[in-house]
This record gives sequence, structure tokens and C-alpha cells, in this order.
Amino acid sequence: MPRTSVRDPLVDRERAKIDRIDDRILGLLNERARIAQRIGARKARRRGARAGGADGVWVPSREQRIHRRLRGLNRGPLADEHVRAIFREIISASRALEARPAVAYLGPEGTFTNQAAREVFGSGATLSPAESIAEVFTEVEHRRADFGVVPVENSTEGAVTSTLDLLVESPLRITGEARLDVEQCLLGAASDWRAIQRVLSHPQGLAQCRRWLATNLPHARLEPVASTSRAAELAAGDPTTAAVASRLAAERTGLRILAADIQDERGNATRFFVLGHRDAETPSGEDKTSVVCTVKDEVGVLAKLLQPLARSGVSLHKIESRPLRGRPWEYVFFLDLRGHRSDARVKRALARMQPLTTSLKILGSYPAA
Repeated sequence: MPRTSVRDPLVDRERAKIDRIDDRILGLLNERARIAQRIGARKARRRGARAGGADGVWVPSREQRIHRRLRGLNRGPLADEHVRAIFREIISASRALEARPAVAYLGPEGTFTNQAAREVFGSGATLSPAESIAEVFTEVEHRRADFGVVPVENSTEGAVTSTLDLLVESPLRITGEARLDVEQCLLGAASDWRAIQRVLSHPQGLAQCRRWLATNLPHARLEPVASTSRAAELAAGDPTTAAVASRLAAERTGLRILAADIQDERGNATRFFVLGHRDAETPSGEDKTSVVCTVKDEVGVLAKLLQPLARSGVSLHKIESRPLRGRPWEYVFFLDLRGHRSDARVKRALARMQPLTTSLKILGSYPAA
């Protein structure tokens, strides 16, 4: 005989409370959206632009302040990361009422850069994959996209040199950054791991999981492909093939996650830049300023270049050097400074550094991830 469910009056009362709360939340969300629309229309009139234009719709410094304030108010039981995810979508939906930003990212779909773009812009943006980092720059420079998302640094593999080289010549600005913990997963259709004959991934993905794969799938061949996302596509429907890829790639292809978090280094993270035509004009309170400069080839020049930072009380987050394209044995230096370019200390430091360089370019000020 079929089982009949027994109604619990207490559960029914609690669910009725949830329904009433949901009604209030929905009303408040729409009230918030109407206020955001009025603010957007006023800003557009002040800029002399159409209210529906995408330019100026994304304000990362404002979003950072919202998330920081909510983090300070949150007393649980919701975790801070869940509150952030909820409000990311609320903000994204409100932004889409003004304009739906077009965002180019290093593809294909299902890569970690795709995931980073979703983390930054939410589902209220139109995300378009590009075949290369150079293509992302081109799409934004030619205004076929409002923003671009590209990787700049991995905590185990180091700098992404293509991004750094393109920033030297590009007119684009760094408008924001994102940090993503890299969780590599083993994806596949096999019910028995002994059936897996080969494992596909981007060369970096295979390198990040080499010890795990050698221990758990010693019989399988490791084959590099163009991307982790492409690996998942090739593994779909073939139970003898598995892929090292992201959870997002599993969502896309319908593959099962056979094992999660399989990278050898647990602290592995990737940093991404958001590119646009203007950087954050107002500080968020926790900002970085990125600078690229060339220097004269003389003894002690790097030490001299860094002295103004110490004298001005500006912290140096990172320094990276790259060969100057077309000029052998000459180098450019990339510096990430703590603070916004409008801060008095940062202004003072940059003014003191300028005479020590042959060129100095501010790549952008933006909220720190």
C-alpha cells in the first residue's frame, strides 16, 4: 500500500512563516531595484549618456563597499560567502535593468576564467568566450565588449606573461580583479575507475594534479588538450576517458564528478584582471594601483625606483619584470601598490618615481580582491 504522509502542524506553521518572509523579501528586492533604476537614470543624465548604455553601469568600488558592510553585519547562520553570492546576483539583476554588460573572457565556456567572470558580474551580464587573451583585449578595445576578464597570475605557476605583455601597449585600464581558488576535479562517465584508459586536460591542469593521478590512476595515459573545458567535452559520452576540469565544466557537459579537489597543492589560486576603458574613479577603502615602467640600464636603478615607495609609506604588493618587446636585454617592471591613485601617499610616491624612469604608465586603480 502507498504510504500516506502525516502532516506536521509545527512544520506547516514554520513554512507559512517562510512564505510570509519570502513575500516581504520579494517586495524589498523590487523596491531596491526601482531605487537602483532611479540612480542609474540620474547618473546617465549627468554623463550625458543614454540610461540604457552599459558604460559606467558596473561600479566595483561601490559593490566592494556593499559586500564589506554586509560582512560586518552578518551574524549567521548564513556564511559570509553565501551572503556575498546572494547579493552578487541581486546587484547583477539590478544592474541588468539599466544595461546588460557584455563581457569577453578567455574561453571556451566552462574554464576557470569563465567561472571568474561569473563570480564578478553574476548572471545579469552577457558572457562571451574568446579564443585567446589577445582576442579578449581586442574585443574590449574595439568596444564589441564592455569588459574583459583575463588571468594574470597563478599561485603555483606564476605570472601569465601574455596578459602582462599586452597591458604594456593597450589603452585599456584595469578596472577590477578577482581571485579564484582552483579546484580541479576528475570528471567522467565511468562507473569503475579501472575502465578509464586516458585522462585529458590542459597541460597546466595535468601538472597541478600529477601526483594524485599517478597514485590513483597509474594505468591511465595523460593527454594534454587545448583547455580543461575541451577535455570535458571530449570525455563526455566516453566511459574510457576522464577529464581534469572544473565543476562548471561538469555542469556544462553532464559528466559526473568522480573525485573533487584533486590538485596536489591545496593553496592553488588564480588571480584575474577585469579590463575596461576606465578604472575605479573613487576608492573603495581597500584598493590597489598597478603601474608599468621602463628604467635606464644602470647599477642600482631598481633600488632607487623603490625608495620613493618607502619614503611615502606605500606598500608594494608585487613586482614582476618582463623583457621589453623589440628591445633585447631591456626590461619593463610591473608594480602593484597598496592604495588608490587618488590617495595622497600614492600620488607622492608616483611623482617621486617618475624622474627615475624612462616611462611610467598607471594601468589602473581598482578594489583589491
